[in-house]
Formats: sequence, structure tokens, C-alpha cells
Amino acid sequence: MHQFPLAPEGLVYILLSLSLAAIFYLLWPWLALAGLALACFMVFFFRNPSRSGPEMPDALLSPADGRIMAVTAMDHADFIDGPAVRITIFLSLFNVHINRAPMTGTVEWHQYRPGQFFPAFKSHASELNERNAIGIRQGGRRIVVHQITGFVARRIVCDVKPGDALTQRQRFGMIRFGSCTELICPANVLPAVKPGDKVRGGKTVLACFPSDSEVTHVSQESA
Repeated sequence: MHQFPLAPEGLVYILLSLSLAAIFYLLWPWLALAGLALACFMVFFFRNPSRSGPEMPDALLSPADGRIMAVTAMDHADFIDGPAVRITIFLSLFNVHINRAPMTGTVEWHQYRPGQFFPAFKSHASELNERNAIGIRQGGRRIVVHQITGFVARRIVCDVKPGDALTQRQRFGMIRFGSCTELICPANVLPAVKPGDKVRGGKTVLACFPSDSEVTHVSQESA
């Protein structure tokens, strides 16, 4: 099925920008360029590129485009119900903001928490900012994805609810505008990224589950 190249949430912003450009043209023609520039930015920001590839059963793919801020150990994570590894991704205004499922599974847990709007690159943003969390289960494997607002981002979009099935790379939401996304996975995973790495949603492997066969190497597809 053909994928629409723009996120539906962006259409209203694009139309408003074009309307603003038309009004400016009638009143102050030279200002119409500002409205057109804003419309072009909205098209760029709400782009929805196709991210396809083979199923990777033991791999956890990045849920977002951006840059790795931190890979940290957690004593306990909700839904995983035990020690975990948290991989934090910062999304700038210029990154694709579509959130994608790191693995195939069923959404079994959802939690929304209101909060503040500190800059998403601050280390305390995860604990204090508005946050939406979904828990995905595949057999005995459980992961959590956090959608976190930032100083500019004020709107979390989550398209799924408990009981919904997700396939790896499938869109489940987005954040407007500029934000942070976190992947929380069990402590026994093998991280494949480090702080500073650029990642692409649905493409870059962030971590791997241990498998019966030896994991020799995980290739990372960078931006």
C-alpha cells in the first residue's frame, strides 16, 4: 500500500501557512515570502518517509530519528517489571518526528503523565516533562517506548491503545515540535549504540536480544 509522504497531523499547519501567505500577499506582498517559507518548513517537518526492510526478530530498531543522548542502566522499569536499559534519543526540529515500533508485538500497556516542558536535551526532561509511554510485548519479551515533550514540543500524538498489534517499523505516533524519545528494554539486551550516534527510526539497530546463536555483530545504518 502506498504511504502518504506527509503525516496527516501536518496538513492543517500547511494549509494555515499557505492561508497566511495569501493574506500577506493581499496586504503586504513582500511578506508573502515569509508565509511560503513557513509552509515549506511545515512540509519538511511533517515528512513521513517510508522505512521498510526485513523482519529482524532479535533486533530492537530505533523508534525515532535523532541522536543518542545516553545509554543508562535502570534498577526498575514499569511494565518490564525489573532492571532495564534506557536508550535516550534527542530529536531536533530538523529530524523526522514519526515514532515507529522497535519490534513486532502487541500493545499491552499505556500510561500518560502530565508534566513540564523543559528542553528535551536536559537530562531531567525524562522525569519531569509531559510523557506518554506504551508497553509492547512479544512472547516473553517486553519493551517500553517513551514519547517526551520538550521546550517547543507541546503535543504528543499516540495512534495506538492496549490490544493493538504493531509490526516492526510501523508508525504509532509522533511529537510536535522537537522532542525526546526513549526505548526501555530488559537489562539482558546487548546495546548497539553509544552517546553521540545518529540514528534513523525503523532502520538503526539500538540493541539486540540474546539469541540461541552467538551474536557476532550488529550493523548500524546511520543517517
